[in-house]
Amino acid sequence: MSQLDSVLDSVDQTIPDALKRLLEFLKIQSISTDPAYKANCLEAATWLQGELNTVGFEAEIMKTPGHPMVVGHLHSDPKAPHVLFYGHYDVQPVDPLNLWNNPPFEPSIESTPAGDVIRGRGAADDKGQLMTFVEACRAIMNADGKLPVNVTMFFEGEEESGSPSLIPFMKDNVDKLKADIALVCDTGMWDSDTPAISTRLRGMVAEQITITGPNKDLHSGMYGGPSMNPIRVLCKILADLHDETGRVTLDGFYEGVEELPEQIKQQWQALNHDEKAFLGEVGLSVPAGEEGYSVLEQIWSRPTCDVNGITGGYSGEGFKTVLPSQAMAKVSFRLVGDQNPQKIRDALFKFINERLPADCTVEYKSKDASGATVMPVDAPVFERAHQALTSEWPNPAVYAGCGGSIPVVGHIKSILDMDSMLIGFGLDDDAIHSPNEKYNVRSFHKGTRSWVRVLYALV
Repeated sequence: MSQLDSVLDSVDQTIPDALKRLLEFLKIQSISTDPAYKANCLEAATWLQGELNTVGFEAEIMKTPGHPMVVGHLHSDPKAPHVLFYGHYDVQPVDPLNLWNNPPFEPSIESTPAGDVIRGRGAADDKGQLMTFVEACRAIMNADGKLPVNVTMFFEGEEESGSPSLIPFMKDNVDKLKADIALVCDTGMWDSDTPAISTRLRGMVAEQITITGPNKDLHSGMYGGPSMNPIRVLCKILADLHDETGRVTLDGFYEGVEELPEQIKQQWQALNHDEKAFLGEVGLSVPAGEEGYSVLEQIWSRPTCDVNGITGGYSGEGFKTVLPSQAMAKVSFRLVGDQNPQKIRDALFKFINERLPADCTVEYKSKDASGATVMPVDAPVFERAHQALTSEWPNPAVYAGCGGSIPVVGHIKSILDMDSMLIGFGLDDDAIHSPNEKYNVRSFHKGTRSWVRVLYALV
């Protein structure tokens, strides 16, 4: 039996104990966004520190203005590669509580037609994912006495509340966090049999736009016609943001947007994504993005502009014939390639200001912006990880895109000057952020085995 096989056998033999540890972790109510759970977040950090120490790491709790970070080091060979593993121990609030079948912080293993699942808040996002890596390191240490690579663990406690302490902490602790490559677990599989390495993350620009016309709400019978209605102005501006083909009309919006490499495009086509089923699940039938691109391309490799909310005037029951003083919209842009977030923001301001009629003013409230991230999939380390994942699962691993944003990946690149490899074992039906969140026991088990294979493959 090879050393790898010995470790994988150890994972299989000890999975009941690993599940018990995960259930214990899931009981901790580490809701970062609510100050009432501050002590619980510290409890989760302390629990992690203890577990890392039992594995063999030198782990410490590091204070921040908010919730603490947990950093641990286990360096076996100065000549071996060095990886930084990132995860987060905080979880989302549980509301609405009445939609949970069981209390969210009383986790359990449940049998379902698709197999056993771990049910509880944080099971998939991100405690279950995080623990696959910890348990992989534990199994290697138990069977081999040392890790094949040097590992630094980095666990955050504010990911679900906007990570206010993350950037200052990373800048102040570059020496503690610097490695050859980062491994990030906060992603998922293509399907239950197909592992994925997420290689593209879209960036984001978001703005709240408030247009003011008259200095107070007006009676439409007395002022309707001669007075400018801010809702009318806002709706016209928002409608002008797209042309009839679905393209965004801001000047220079597509600067830095490259066409998808043919090799990646063919791989995505081979996934046989069922566009009708994808849209049908949410009551839709016709793709509404840029014409000429598949749904996967629209989600993973194309930029977007979306209106996320509109308010103005009277919206209660019945009618109030009023012309509002103000109208507000929230607009977000998902960015790809080398699109510059500040240029996008400036183009939006120019676009709106050019369309603002007399007697109207506009105010902006900006959300933090981030650029897109594209990983170097042609680097040898990515191919070795790809082969390792393929060895564990029924189907070959795929290089997938990600329609959302994972800001820490951009910070790892800009602050630590490191690329990230995003490997996770979540599934689309895990209900993260929702009631009855779950993580498949198979994902936890084979995810742990996968990390064992990846760590040995990186040598």
